[in-house]
Amino acid sequence: MRVLSTLVAGLILAAELGATAGTSVLFIGNSFTYGHGSAVRFYRADTVTDLNSEGIGGVPALFKSFTQQAGLEYDVSVETRGGSGLDFHLENKVGVIARRGWDVVVMHGHSLLDNDKPGDAAKLIATIQQMASVLRARNPQVDLYLMATWSRADQTYQAAGAWAGQPIEAMARDVRMAYDKAAAAASIKTAIPVGEAFTRAIQVGVADKNPYDGIEAGKLSLWTYDHYHASTHGYYLAALVIFGRLTARDPRSLGDNECSAYELGLSRSETQALQQVAFDQLADTGAVRAAPLVLPKPVNPERCVPGR
Repeated sequence: MRVLSTLVAGLILAAELGATAGTSVLFIGNSFTYGHGSAVRFYRADTVTDLNSEGIGGVPALFKSFTQQAGLEYDVSVETRGGSGLDFHLENKVGVIARRGWDVVVMHGHSLLDNDKPGDAAKLIATIQQMASVLRARNPQVDLYLMATWSRADQTYQAAGAWAGQPIEAMARDVRMAYDKAAAAASIKTAIPVGEAFTRAIQVGVADKNPYDGIEAGKLSLWTYDHYHASTHGYYLAALVIFGRLTARDPRSLGDNECSAYELGLSRSETQALQQVAFDQLADTGAVRAAPLVLPKPVNPERCVPGR
């Protein structure tokens, strides 16, 4: 009987460990992570852990969905505060963030680099170094990634914008340069090129470049109503790039019948176009190898599998 009890206890423990197994990933950010202004914000919130208990799904939930469809095990958490840079999280959320060690962390700062000094990278560089130290204190082997964010139309096409009068790709380029400097200072490999993927989508004709003069027929708008945050299409593209960078999987391997795109109302042609942009952006730096999903015949999309 004692042997049987021990065996049962062992099986229960194994089941519990299996339920929580998988690479732990934490997303630290703001409204650019939680998907402000889009259907992504509360999407599949039950599949991720919101450390602030605000019911956020956002880009992390899209990433989780992609990994599930790819047969990968990731335990995804999110810690966000709208309008903030990493300085806010350092001052107010370290007790939450450092409650455990993480295998992987994806983080970003304010979209202007510094809300008080737009375009100035000093605060971003300093706070990324500080946050990296906090995370490495809990797990010295943590893989850290920085998400380089996109150009804001309101900061480019409006007279008061910090990048007013410059090409739409200028802000994303400046932001990427700032994140590269921050990565070097904090001994982080590289930045995830989300902003550059937005620029690529515009340059290849998938997305419209200026929402203030209307959206050109046949093109997507990557910004939502405020021309600042991303649209559902924009957040979908961001999640694809993150998925490809963290897993080294071709985003096109998800297929144009990918279930989250279907649930969010994207057409198959839109899904295919955004997956191609994400792949091309990542392939430029050798982050992924070509492995698109090729089916013998078209397969209609279906709802995503429920649960975590």
